[in-house]
Formats: sequence, C-alpha cells, structure tokens
Amino acid sequence: MVYSVNRLKDRMKTERKNEITSTRDQIDAIDDQILSLLKNRLSCAKEIGKLKDAGNRAKWDPLRERQIYDRLLLNNEDYFPKRALKSIFHEIITTCRLSQKKAVVAFLGPEATFSHLAGVKYFGHSAEYKPLESIDDVFAEVEKGRTQYGIVPVENSIEGAVFSTLDCFMKYKVQICGEVRLEISHNLVCRSGNMKDIQTVASHSQPLAQCRQWLRRHLPSVPTLPVFSTGVAAQMAANNPNIGAVASSLAIKTYDLQVVVKGIEDYRGNTTRFLVIGKSAPSACGRDRTSLLIGLMDRPGALNEILTVLSEEEINLAKIESRPIKGKQWKYLFFLDMMGHISEEKIHRGCERLSTLCSYFEWLGSYPQSDSPTDL
Repeated sequence: MVYSVNRLKDRMKTERKNEITSTRDQIDAIDDQILSLLKNRLSCAKEIGKLKDAGNRAKWDPLRERQIYDRLLLNNEDYFPKRALKSIFHEIITTCRLSQKKAVVAFLGPEATFSHLAGVKYFGHSAEYKPLESIDDVFAEVEKGRTQYGIVPVENSIEGAVFSTLDCFMKYKVQICGEVRLEISHNLVCRSGNMKDIQTVASHSQPLAQCRQWLRRHLPSVPTLPVFSTGVAAQMAANNPNIGAVASSLAIKTYDLQVVVKGIEDYRGNTTRFLVIGKSAPSACGRDRTSLLIGLMDRPGALNEILTVLSEEEINLAKIESRPIKGKQWKYLFFLDMMGHISEEKIHRGCERLSTLCSYFEWLGSYPQSDSPTDL
C-alpha cells in the first residue's frame, strides 16, 4: 500500500515537472518570437529614418508616438500592468528612434544624479549621456551644438522653481523640446551603512531642503554641505567614511554605497519636473505645453494686460514665475507656461498679441506634456 502511494506521488511529481518544462518551452518560443519581431521593428524604423532623410523631415514625431501608446493601452484592456507596458514600449520606441540618429544628452553630473535618471526615463538606455559640472554648462553645450539635447530640473513640487535653470534661459539661446516628471525618493547613504559614522551630510541644495526636517530630527548636530549635485555627494561619500550623502537609488549601485535610511524626504509625492532642451521644438502631439520668456512695459497695469490677453483667447496659464534681470535693478523677466502648441490658432494669435505688449518677448518652445504619475 505504501509502495503504491509513493509511486503515485512520484508520478505526480514527474507530471508537474513535465508541465513546467512544457510551459517553459512555450515561454522560450514566445521570447524568440518577440526577439524576431523586435529585429523587424528596428529594420522598419531604420527604413523610415532613410525616408525622412530623403524628405528632409524631422526624426521625432511626438503625435505618432502618442498614437502608438494610446492604441497599445486601449488594446491591452488593462490585462498587462499599465505602467510596465508603457515602460517596455517606451524603451522599444526610443531605441528604434535613436537607431535613425543617436542622441547625445548632457546632464548635471556625475552619473547617478536625478537628472541622469530623468534622462534615462525620457530617452531610454540607448542614448549617450554626457555628465557636466553645472546646469550652466548643460545650456552652453546645447547652444554650441556639442550635444543635441540637455536635461535640466526646472521645478520641484515641494521647493518650487530651480532658479539656476530659469536664469540660464535668460543667457542662452536654446529651445524646450520636452519635459519629464520624476518621482523623487531620497536615501541617506554612506560607506559603512552606519549612521554613527556620518559627521557631514552632503548633497545638492534642493535635496537637502527637501529632507530638512528629517535631518534636523535625526542628525541635529551633523552639519550639511551643499554641493553641485547628488552624484558629487555620492562620490564624496564613497571616498570618505565620515561623509553621508542624500542621493538616488542609482547612486547606491554606481558608487558601491550602503543605505543608512531609505526615503528620508519630508513629504511623500515629491516630484521634480525636468525640461529637455535642444535647438528646435517638436511638432504638436495634441497634448502640449508652450513656454515663453517676456518682459513687461514700464507702465501701470502691464501684467494685467498680459493676463487679459490670455483670458480673452481662452488660454490656460499653467505657470508664471518672475526672475530679476542681472545688472538691472528692480527689472524682471517673466516665465509663462501655457497649455497648447504654438501651431494652434489661439496660442499663435495670443503670442502675436503678447509680443506687441511686451518690452521683451521670446518663445522658448512648444513640446509634449509629460505623463504625471497618476496617468501611468
């Protein structure tokens, strides 16, 4: 009797093993099909690149890409996880697009900064990334044509505008090509992973501000050191056992650091908006944003005149920010973000009207809006 039971168990194990092997064989066959289709897609993308070159057309078509995502998400019917599906096809689409012309992207370095992460989220892993020492350098590199694109932080949901980026728009002639929003989670890291070893906490000024309360509560006697970027802070922590850094998850792997505490930001939902800068703005995709840099006439009601034009044209103003003009006391330029593309009639007409009312007017670009975390 016992012998029969054991034989039955052995047979059941063998059957389950055969079923697993059969299912794995199916997965291998599916993977081979996917690989073959990816090769075919890449070949088609290269052919489209040749046709665009012959017709002198732009390589990037935001409307076409948006239509692809919309179709895939609709056909998916919420079966495959939505965020993962979009991430997979984003990498496929960007890889195929970059096969037509490889992108070189400048960012605030070194590697593993949040700007680096934002660049990878936007351009995928196939682009070439060039770390620079300052946001100013990123703008200069793009303006001089040494890189096609740059990616720079422009505002944070907690700390507000990144003024160094806004000021660079006043100095350099570049255009905004896109935007990306990155959910920010800050980690306290050091070589040992022991908080007792930390005598100084280094990071960029924005992350330090975003973790101010946590640092005061848990490390009240430890001074903070603002540096150029979170990547620089991570490098310092890797070279000095008594320095802790507020850095990204990528920095932990890149610089072989240990996590002391994860997620030390004071507020959840901390998000930074980054802008992609280049030499020309893309075509409309139907869900766009337009940015302007304007100066007001020196007369009463000048700002009200601007707002009246936007109201009359039924243009949604998403952001307005003032910055002082260097070397001119009490003189300011204003950054405006409007919902819509310059090719739309009301946006084009509104911009023409504004240009006649402003002492200074510059169109910084029209570009696709990024998906917010709730859209994914």
